[in-house]
Amino acid sequence: MSVAAANRRMLVKLVVIAVGMFGFGFALVPFYKAICDVTGINNLVKRDAPVNTQVDYGRTVVLEFDANTHGLAWRFTPVQRSVSVHPGEMVVVEYEIANRSNVPVVGQAIPSYGPQVAAQYVRKLECFCFSQQRLEPGEVRRMPVQFVLDGGLPPEVNTITLSYTFFEVNAAAGAPRAGGAG
Repeated sequence: MSVAAANRRMLVKLVVIAVGMFGFGFALVPFYKAICDVTGINNLVKRDAPVNTQVDYGRTVVLEFDANTHGLAWRFTPVQRSVSVHPGEMVVVEYEIANRSNVPVVGQAIPSYGPQVAAQYVRKLECFCFSQQRLEPGEVRRMPVQFVLDGGLPPEVNTITLSYTFFEVNAAAGAPRAGGAG
């Protein structure tokens, strides 16, 4: 056998092996998917995402947002003035706050609700009111509020006003007083 014939034979063998490996790689994808489906591995990428069955799509409630400061040189406003939601639906809104003073200031937000009965049906998951907020001079920050309206909200409540008032708490934090009203 000549060297050229041996080289051709080796080339054919290598091409067959390369094509076989390429085909085996393609065959592994559906095989791997079938194994994952059977064992439950990698179930986070299922296309049929769970549906929140607690959302009451037959009812809409308007949430209005208000923002105030007491004794602070802060600008504090809701990014959205109102939203329409269904009870049971996850809602995320943002408030923007700015320290207009030339000193750091620590404040705490206190929520209030109108009508007052609505307070027991607003389930906050995340809120800037859970902790004190320290703002440096000139600092501007957006802060989220994430909540769900409980499905037990009385049917006569169609509009809820969520109001936050920021109060200065520098005495507790040991920061200098800002002075000035906002």
